[in-house]
Amino acid sequence: MYDPVLLKTFLVVAETHSFTNAALRLGISQPTVSQQMSKLEKAAGRMLIARDTREVRLTDNGDAMAGFARTILAAHAAAESYFSGSAMRGRLRFGAADDLAITQLPRILRHFRQLYPQINLELTVNQSGPLRRRLEGGHLDLIFVKQGAGEASDSTRVAKDSMVWMAQEKMTLDEGAPVPLIAYQAPSLSRQLAIDALESAGRTWRITCNTRDVNGMLAAVRAGMGVAVFPHSLIPSDLVKVSNRFALPELGDVDYVLMANPSAAREPVQALMSAIMSRGVSRAA
Repeated sequence: MYDPVLLKTFLVVAETHSFTNAALRLGISQPTVSQQMSKLEKAAGRMLIARDTREVRLTDNGDAMAGFARTILAAHAAAESYFSGSAMRGRLRFGAADDLAITQLPRILRHFRQLYPQINLELTVNQSGPLRRRLEGGHLDLIFVKQGAGEASDSTRVAKDSMVWMAQEKMTLDEGAPVPLIAYQAPSLSRQLAIDALESAGRTWRITCNTRDVNGMLAAVRAGMGVAVFPHSLIPSDLVKVSNRFALPELGDVDYVLMANPSAAREPVQALMSAIMSRGVSRAA
């Protein structure tokens, strides 16, 4: 029998690739994380995590354990909900940035609805800025959005990512030519990052496509209409990072954060936050 506490810690280590960052997220010490991982490896009888001075990564057995851990923890949560006699009810108005739709988020939401069928989950998909305004206006209970790395806000960070320039693999750009930019309609974090970076670097640019959603952006990039700013870890497998190829300026990092409405019902909000935190942000297979 695997201890759920050890499994939860293991999944956070798997997401952060760091004992130190896992400790910060969980609110425990780094030695405690190390001790818990040693206990889990002893229980499994296999090495789950490969460590060196540069990185922490999962072994093949670790990848297998991650899948089992999610299943075990989900079963624990379902059992607790069933036998508690106080199954959560009510409405949960959740907003998500549209580019997060190509991550594991839809799978997380589907599983959440199976665990808590009596919660009426209402989903709003939009850009991060409009979602924050709707949260502040009391129209949403919880949002999952991007913001500038380190930006002060009343939020819970799920993951950190770098913003990069993305294009179709065979696209070319003549030296000195204006950068053809595919961007979300303003206001948009990625649009502003792109324009500020290009102007600071003295590069000329032109908008070749204005789009309202991530599907429109990806379609324009795949058509070779230009370059777009996109989270590095979420770039689809048929598109590539071109920051270095076209000598484009650095864009900096972003945080994926959860922001809750303080007046919303606490239990449903906390349940969905825990579900997202346990799975993190990764591109859908």
